[in-house]
Amino acid sequence: MEPDLFTAAAEERQIREPGSSPLAVRMRPRTLDEVVGQRHLLKPGSPLRRLVGEGGGGPAGASSVILWGPPGIGKTTLAYVVSQATEKRFVELSAITAGVKEVRAVIESAKRQSGGYQRDTVLFLDEIHRFSKAQQDSLLPAVENRWVTLIAATTENPYFSIISPLLSRSLLLTLEPLTDEDLRALLRRALTEERGLNGAVRLPEDSEAHLLRIAGGDARRALTALEAGAGSAIAKGEEEITLATLEDAVNRAAVRYDRDGDQHYDVASALIKSIRGSDVDAALHYLARMIEAGEDPRFIARRLMISASEDIGLADPTALPTAVAAAQAVALIGFPEASLTLSHATIALALAPKSNAVTTAIGAALADVRAGKAGPVPPHLRDGHYKGAAKLGHAQGYVYPHDVPGGIAAQQYAPDAIHGTRYYEPTRHGAEARYADVLDRVRGRLAGEQ
Repeated sequence: MEPDLFTAAAEERQIREPGSSPLAVRMRPRTLDEVVGQRHLLKPGSPLRRLVGEGGGGPAGASSVILWGPPGIGKTTLAYVVSQATEKRFVELSAITAGVKEVRAVIESAKRQSGGYQRDTVLFLDEIHRFSKAQQDSLLPAVENRWVTLIAATTENPYFSIISPLLSRSLLLTLEPLTDEDLRALLRRALTEERGLNGAVRLPEDSEAHLLRIAGGDARRALTALEAGAGSAIAKGEEEITLATLEDAVNRAAVRYDRDGDQHYDVASALIKSIRGSDVDAALHYLARMIEAGEDPRFIARRLMISASEDIGLADPTALPTAVAAAQAVALIGFPEASLTLSHATIALALAPKSNAVTTAIGAALADVRAGKAGPVPPHLRDGHYKGAAKLGHAQGYVYPHDVPGGIAAQQYAPDAIHGTRYYEPTRHGAEARYADVLDRVRGRLAGEQ
């Protein structure tokens, strides 16, 4: 069993006093201005600004807010900031461990403290999509009567996972994934601020790059890894968090991979060429490197879809549906679970019979078109549905294939310039052998041969 990625964080405590909070908690923003990322939500006059009473327009009218976005991008943080800015009591529950009983207890407490007339408690409910419809229904009275300001967080599409009455009474805010620049600003702030590491160690460029890779857009993971690395460096008496120290601290080797440089294209090329060469183990290696480097899973999925047609084609007609299904699944679930889906598709494509007949066929056809080999469409194939078409001879003499035995009519379909040219030359690999046999018969029938 691989060790927990961040077990070192629990072991290396030298960077903070015993009993103090973890770095990720200490660096939690205290105001909206300290929040990294989410610029679209933090503009002057935005609903979030108005929710905390900024902008001169007073608080936003909604008594419930739903924060939708991937893990580790600041949903809990925003809820905490709202409670601090409005000087309300902050109560946090998770739908994973809490039920209707716990929610009602918070609501009753809020009613007692406020006398039932003012909203002075922020109830943050994490993972609200895990609540059943009946459990979500229990929140409606508190929202409608404004006994609490409900801020609910979800990683699932709220239009599918949250009941309509609650959704219609809520301000829905969609959070965007944190960029590397967002995380870089957060890490550098944590290194220097007094509540963070207070300049105890430095973070070289290569170590910072590795932290960004392993964080995968998750601020909490980035800060936890930084804390682990800093604790390990201080324990060794080092003044900076070297890459080797950081690797040891987070139990993961750094991947030599630059998403914006040559390595991005080299590793992607190696993945496709390994699939083309049917080396499933090499393909999985390059896939793992891309995943560890924080590559966009959608980019990997697109490459697999291209490979399915470029290198497999009709030798395995299921290859493209497999790749497309993988791309759709990746879009729905994201990392880390998407690594399983990408692995599934990579293995299937690597072990599939190979044919580039689809690639060469369209390549040859495009070459002829670009060379000017086009010519007019044969008259009997032209549109004959408009008035006057018959006078022009359009659609005259066309033989309807469904009216002839076998469904194949012996007539010319291609323009004269390329009549008789063959673009698709199927291989005898896998399922394409069947297409090769069929094609020989079809071409003979088209030519009038029996």
